Amino acid sequence: MKVSQRISAVPMSGIRKMFDLAGPDSINLGLGEPDLSPPQAAIDGMNRAASAGLNRYGPTAGIMELRDAVAERYSRYGKIGGGNVMITPSGSSALLEISETFVDPGDEVLVPSPGFVIYGPHAQLCGGKSVEYRLTDGDFQPDIDDILSKITPKTKMIVVTTPSNPTGGVLTEGSKKALLDIAEDKGIMILSDEVYDSFIYEGKHVSFLDRLDVAVVSGGFSKMMAVTGWRMGFLVADESVMPDLIKMQYHVCASPNMPAQYGILDALPGIEPYLENARKVYKARRDLITERINGIDGMSLEPPKGAFYAFPSYEQNIASADLANKLAQAGLICTPGSAFGKYGEKHLRFSYAASEDKISKGMDILAEVMAGLK
Repeated sequence: MKVSQRISAVPMSGIRKMFDLAGPDSINLGLGEPDLSPPQAAIDGMNRAASAGLNRYGPTAGIMELRDAVAERYSRYGKIGGGNVMITPSGSSALLEISETFVDPGDEVLVPSPGFVIYGPHAQLCGGKSVEYRLTDGDFQPDIDDILSKITPKTKMIVVTTPSNPTGGVLTEGSKKALLDIAEDKGIMILSDEVYDSFIYEGKHVSFLDRLDVAVVSGGFSKMMAVTGWRMGFLVADESVMPDLIKMQYHVCASPNMPAQYGILDALPGIEPYLENARKVYKARRDLITERINGIDGMSLEPPKGAFYAFPSYEQNIASADLANKLAQAGLICTPGSAFGKYGEKHLRFSYAASEDKISKGMDILAEVMAGLK
């Protein structure tokens, strides 16, 4: 059997490639998977729902109680009701469903570089074309001049992510205003991936939830509640386009996981103490990995302001994919910067959603390998 050109043209994720190289004794700082335990209320709520027989199909857009709860949590950013929210089977699914709903064959989608690995392939799977735009060095803000230079009559969407995977960068109010000016002036929509909004260590979360007239926002519970295996996310959009998004989701999954929705519903109202502790844990790990990386000759890292990723640059004359392979052979799994776009080269991504002991051991390996490149 011959597979479609559509899927053949999409590369395998560079993150997964490195994951597959991990040996049993490797220090794995490659996957962005929290090592914290989920809120007990989420586990108890899911188990209670399953035991009560809530294991059948549910509403395509998710149970209304959870849609309302999400709207209430995020209403501080704008006027949002349950009718603006759709529960999705993962944040990744939300992103794909948004692209499938809005992108036509031939459309161009501007994606951040370095940026998460699925944005470009999603555009391609819709028959569109992804065009990488540059993020600025150091603080990783969208380069507005670069974006303007790449807009054509075919440009349909600009993808924004804050806080960023892989960089940990957090969007500023100035960057948001500049992006909105472009969207309004050029008639281009914004897809804002805000799945790491709960994890900001300096500054504040700058959201597009107050501009649903030009933006659709994607979020998730997997990272927020450390339940990546549950695959639960959500999106927020203007009610005028919600019927089309719901139609798209029906053809993807019919309805999201019912017991997990009730678990999230039970945990969400009281989630803040859990998140305060998680931020404290991740910030300490961020400070540790930043100090260790900046102590390695030829490497540089500004402390990431959000998410749980470090994206240091390095001076050594070696491609990031080759360097990541050397590190894997030495027992440290990370992701080459090139996996996140052409502007990610000469960087590596490390996840610090791992214990301080693993981070320290991983940085010992990194220091040894980098010293050997001199």
